[in-house]
Amino acid sequence: MIIALNNKSNLNKGEFINYLSQLNKIATKHKIILCPTFLNIPRANIENKNYLLGAQNVSSNSSGAFTGEISAEQLKEENVKYCIVGHSERRLFQKESLEEISSKIKKLQEQNIIPILCIGETKEEKEANKTIDVIKREILSAIEDQKNIEEIILAYEPIWAIGTGVIPKNEEIKKVISEIKKILPSNKVLYGGSCNENNIEELNKVTEIDGYLLGGISLKTNSLQELLLKCN
Repeated sequence: MIIALNNKSNLNKGEFINYLSQLNKIATKHKIILCPTFLNIPRANIENKNYLLGAQNVSSNSSGAFTGEISAEQLKEENVKYCIVGHSERRLFQKESLEEISSKIKKLQEQNIIPILCIGETKEEKEANKTIDVIKREILSAIEDQKNIEEIILAYEPIWAIGTGVIPKNEEIKKVISEIKKILPSNKVLYGGSCNENNIEELNKVTEIDGYLLGGISLKTNSLQELLLKCN
């Protein structure tokens, strides 16, 4: 399984060093992608060979006169192998467009960094039975004119489930991921959104899930360790 840890905008220097020491104690057979803040990326001295380094975002431009941006070229130099793209928080708060997300994927692939594309519907879209339409639009716009499409990892994160403690029913997740795999049959698909050590066993029953994108629980190493054990 692929387990991506999105630290979001958490952990100052001292906290991250302590967090990393705890993380290095967790032995697992799963592929763990650690996505810290940009400042913590150079500090991510990961001892376990199953742990790989990811980023939470990337510029849609190459290096140059783009104040405050981090380019894919710079991420590559820091040994970043994966990068989250199109997270719902960035779509909402930074107003990221479908075109910008597609451009970011291009820049990552030029540097052989694997994108983790987040997709998902709002509560209003779910209630209007538009989930599949939203998913298809976000996928098709992101992969248009891309190379090596099969390398892109998809992360289905229903927006209404993120940080709420509420998750979709298994049959709902199964339906959405099945639709994703009709479009991209060779791609890995993760689930994210209020996933924790208490509901992971139920989520594991959805055989279409190839792994998880974890937010809040990624910061709690004891809970994370329990979750990983249950994933075995």
